[in-house]
Amino acid sequence: MKKPVKRPAFTLFFPLAALLAAAAVPLSIWAVLSGSGWPAGLIGSGHGFELIFGFALALIAGYTLGPQTGRVLYPLMALWLVARLIHILLPQHWLTLLPSVAFALLLAWHVVPRFSAAKQWRNRTTAPLILTLCLLPLVWLALLLIWQLRPTLGAAIPLDAARLMHAGVLCLLLLMSFIGGRVMAPAAAITLEQRGIELRARLQPRMEGALIILLGLAITLLLLPLPGNRYSYPAAGICLLMAAVVLAVRALRWQLWRCGARPDLLAFGVGYGWLALGSLATGVAFISAQPPVAALHLITIGALGTLSTSVMLRLYFQRTSKTPPATAWVAGITGLIALASITRYLCGPTPFAQPWLLSLSAASWSLAYLLLAALMLRLARQF
Repeated sequence: MKKPVKRPAFTLFFPLAALLAAAAVPLSIWAVLSGSGWPAGLIGSGHGFELIFGFALALIAGYTLGPQTGRVLYPLMALWLVARLIHILLPQHWLTLLPSVAFALLLAWHVVPRFSAAKQWRNRTTAPLILTLCLLPLVWLALLLIWQLRPTLGAAIPLDAARLMHAGVLCLLLLMSFIGGRVMAPAAAITLEQRGIELRARLQPRMEGALIILLGLAITLLLLPLPGNRYSYPAAGICLLMAAVVLAVRALRWQLWRCGARPDLLAFGVGYGWLALGSLATGVAFISAQPPVAALHLITIGALGTLSTSVMLRLYFQRTSKTPPATAWVAGITGLIALASITRYLCGPTPFAQPWLLSLSAASWSLAYLLLAALMLRLARQF
């Protein structure tokens, strides 16, 4: 009997994620600045919902599923597409969340067991972290039902959409810190060894463990039903400040500035730097009880944008030419993401008061992912 053909999951989910990223941000700005309110699902918290449970979960699916048969990939892809379309166009009713919840749970069912068999505790944290991200849409749905059907009970629950969004971003921060280190450490060591330089600080397991503990505690503090935000946010902020120091020291010890012949590694280093800056700025905002929106975008635009595009470029060039990504592509896309991150941060907590800066940020972000999507679709013909 002929074995079913398997296809790498990233060839489906990476282009879809890039196209969603390119379209969702300008549409969310258009919905407000035009006064049309369309599409309603990208206004307010809906914008963050699509970033985490649409874009980021598609990245996770592409990166972690590996080669799969059509029986696995196509139902997942269909659920993802239906979930995005329904939530973006008709976000008001709780029923529109069901496809997003179904996609997240099905993804967890396929992915989480693959990471649960690891022996070291640091490696085993990937499974509960991905599971937490995949369960957040279910928590969002449960809260929406409580707020609509039992408003008195809902008023007594300290969790709200903002805290769920913040916890989701911190989950991404931890996941990127972990996976980014696993990608960069061996690549930097090999590159430096080829130049006759021995890199002693490679994976740095103690620092990796410290990041898991600090960021895991920050996520837990936001998700626990503590009374209000008086204690949870400042405590989480302290964890983020300490994590920022660990991230910066860990990145510096990789000596990536010596890898000038590998611009893709330099881009990974830039992404890790955004993680440290985002953790620092968000920690300060949490502790000072200031709106953390601008600081969180250093993580979601700067870090997630740089690291996700770097991973996509790396995988596609490895599969097609078995070489690192071309310098022009790396520099161009990393530069566009940096411009998007800086201009969005300068917009502050009231971004629509700075429409030109906000538009420049959205245009830079969208252009980066449009270029990347076009490149991936062109290179996919060579698989």
